[in-house]
Amino acid sequence: MSMNQSNNQIIKKNLLIICRGAGDLATGIIHRLHRAGHRVIALETDYPAAIRRQVSFCEAVYDGRAAVEGVTARLVPALADAENNTEIATEADAETDAEIGTEIYTETYSGVNDTPTANIASEKWDRSAIEAVLEAGEVPLLIDPTGESIALFRPDVVVDAIIAKKNLGTTINMAPLVIGVGPGFTAGKDVHLVIESMRGHNLARIITDGMAQPNTGVPGNIAGFTSERVIHAPAAGYIYDVRKIGDIVQKGDEIARIYPDKGSYDNKLSEYVPVNATITGIIRGLIREGYYFKEGFKIADIDPREGELSNCFTISDKARSIAGSVLEAVSAFEHGIRVY
Repeated sequence: MSMNQSNNQIIKKNLLIICRGAGDLATGIIHRLHRAGHRVIALETDYPAAIRRQVSFCEAVYDGRAAVEGVTARLVPALADAENNTEIATEADAETDAEIGTEIYTETYSGVNDTPTANIASEKWDRSAIEAVLEAGEVPLLIDPTGESIALFRPDVVVDAIIAKKNLGTTINMAPLVIGVGPGFTAGKDVHLVIESMRGHNLARIITDGMAQPNTGVPGNIAGFTSERVIHAPAAGYIYDVRKIGDIVQKGDEIARIYPDKGSYDNKLSEYVPVNATITGIIRGLIREGYYFKEGFKIADIDPREGELSNCFTISDKARSIAGSVLEAVSAFEHGIRVY
């Protein structure tokens, strides 16, 4: 038997994988799974708040498509929303997004696609449009924060990479293999496997029993900087970006302005709260202009390594490490190797 014949025998049908979340870490996972030949569908909220927008597929919610390192995600609107245009977030929208998870969809895939949730999903999503995006070699992105479409597609694998530091409704019976990334999940209880997301020796470790390390609230150390490299909103309001991702800034430079209300933002009135760079470096992440948030919301990220501009536009080492472990788990599952 030739090598090619041997390889052909072990190659199975590409899996259908649904990833909840399409921020920068989730994008690394989606990108890796897609490049490995799997069919991946991404689910996002109505108004995603990624700050590393250049490497986040969730930007397709606003722009219709988002390309990251040669892979494109394309928004497939729900049937009822197909003719509506996405606008910037309002105060009510932001509050709604912040509360996602308080009333979570509980009907999940049980092996028969005739549950009430499956019927609702069938009426809401145009399956042919989603299949067309997959056939074009792209990643369909659905606005589906509660995961109701999972019952329609009955995926082989569900990956929860929302990185909400808590479980927003993912259950172990959503698919034959369910993976949770980061804290908030318990392997063997609400997911089959957990992937460690904390930087350090155990980053990306596959956990088969128990939970990931709890969130410390302290960002990872980069060139000696931790909390000071991440900027949180000094006030509630709508953001106007003075600088852009990739700009080199000095500590104290104004990078954005926060307007208290929509009228002030639209007319760029003099009443605003400035957002200043907390350290010298490159703006690696900056929340989308026009987004409404509450005081304390994470809105920007500065990388002190001024010589590494490309980091703003490529998937991070952390995201790639986590993606590798997700792919390892998926590959083992695909070949019938039990890892949990």
